[in-house]
Amino acid sequence: MTSTLDLVFAVTQQKHNIDAVVKIRSYAMFFKALVFGAIAACAAAPVMADWNALSALQRDGALVSASAIDLDRHTVIGRLNAGTRLTPASLTKLITAAAALEVWPTDKMFQTQLLAAGEIHDGVLHGDLILRGAGDPSLDDHSLWQLAAQLKGYDISSISGRLIVSLSPFGKIVCGAKDRCDALRHSDSAYNAPIASLGVDFGNWCLIVRPTQAGSPAQIRGCAVNHLPVEVLGSVKSVAAGMRSTLKVERDTDGGSDRLRVGGDIPLGSEQRVYRSMSDSSRGVGISAPGSIVVTEEQPPASAQLLAQTDGLTLREQLGRMLRFSNNYIADVLTMDLAASMTNSPPHDLPAATQVLTQFMSRVQRAAPPAEGGLPLLLSGSGLTIENRLSASDLTELLDYEYRATGHFPAFYGSLTVPRDAPFEFMRLGSDAWLDRVALKTGTLNEPVSVCGIAGYLRKRDGGWIAFAVIVNGSADRNQISHEAAMRAARSDLEDILARD
Repeated sequence: MTSTLDLVFAVTQQKHNIDAVVKIRSYAMFFKALVFGAIAACAAAPVMADWNALSALQRDGALVSASAIDLDRHTVIGRLNAGTRLTPASLTKLITAAAALEVWPTDKMFQTQLLAAGEIHDGVLHGDLILRGAGDPSLDDHSLWQLAAQLKGYDISSISGRLIVSLSPFGKIVCGAKDRCDALRHSDSAYNAPIASLGVDFGNWCLIVRPTQAGSPAQIRGCAVNHLPVEVLGSVKSVAAGMRSTLKVERDTDGGSDRLRVGGDIPLGSEQRVYRSMSDSSRGVGISAPGSIVVTEEQPPASAQLLAQTDGLTLREQLGRMLRFSNNYIADVLTMDLAASMTNSPPHDLPAATQVLTQFMSRVQRAAPPAEGGLPLLLSGSGLTIENRLSASDLTELLDYEYRATGHFPAFYGSLTVPRDAPFEFMRLGSDAWLDRVALKTGTLNEPVSVCGIAGYLRKRDGGWIAFAVIVNGSADRNQISHEAAMRAARSDLEDILARD
């Protein structure tokens, strides 16, 4: 027979067994939670950049500054000499674009006008006809034709006064950068066009070279008009399809007059459009009447009557062209426009105007952790001046600032280039992640040392954002680092980040 004591012992023992099982299960659940918590923590841990390829390039003599930050987690992914300021070349244009978007709406347009200072009677303007610039970087031949068509509606057959060209909001600017100063005499490219408040076609002459039949001279004409207002010397020979093109176009200037010299061969079926910088961007206006033209920096009289007006491209479109094609002319004209708008006085040169960009960067850095070495050095908005100095940290701080500027971030981001759709072949290389999950700006120079830089945004697989910047300069030990080698190293390290996140 079981005693009461035995029953009490049995119940107590069963309770102990149950408690033990519960405790075991609790410990198991706790351990399981720890394991899954550790796994989740590992999954959520921020990706770190190793910069292996860029570090190897640095060991070979390159100067490198690199930075990547997670914009959603507010964490640093990786830094390599991130505070070291190097020559950024056209990466400077990112600052110009951001500053412009902070001052003007994305649909801002610059308006070029024709004004009459006098009365119109019986087809005669009794006074002066004034062409007033607005600092429109996108002014082109088509815009001038629009002004002429509107003017025709007034049936003006003659002008008793002068044609006045008003260079507002800023006047003629000295060349400044070495490339632009050299281009006053000779140019075989388009990037070094001089800046002006009333310049046409981005300060470039544009030729269309069209082959005719093998062995015969090619047809040469202006892009907007059959005959350019400058002399074209030489000829280009049409050769059989598939042969190598040796087309050469140069611009020389002597005695204040531009001349285009052409030569070489062009294969059948390969019509080419060629741009060469003018010595003076206002030459493209195409008007010449010695003794009757006055160029002034003064504003037209308040009593002048508006006869015709043409609107330039919207700011959004201007920035797209500036960043996608790295247009130096747009960048530096916009810099002058910004200075004129913000200081209410015409800037006297580009370095003075660029102070508005330095001031903008001071506001960017106030929104970020304290910068290393104070403010960056900026003497142009295009980056054509080799004295500009930016670090990878400067650029990622700027990209972070723009990412959080929700009002105009879409316009800023939309102006960048996605590698798969890039206009230049060297950018259309790499993995699918690189080609599709990156939007960037490039910057390159060759002298006095090589410069290759990229900066922009990476999209993570979960839709998040990473800002990055890489600048590679040649050094005293190794003057030239090929752009291919620099791009390959930067792309390799950034593809490593994309593969992890």
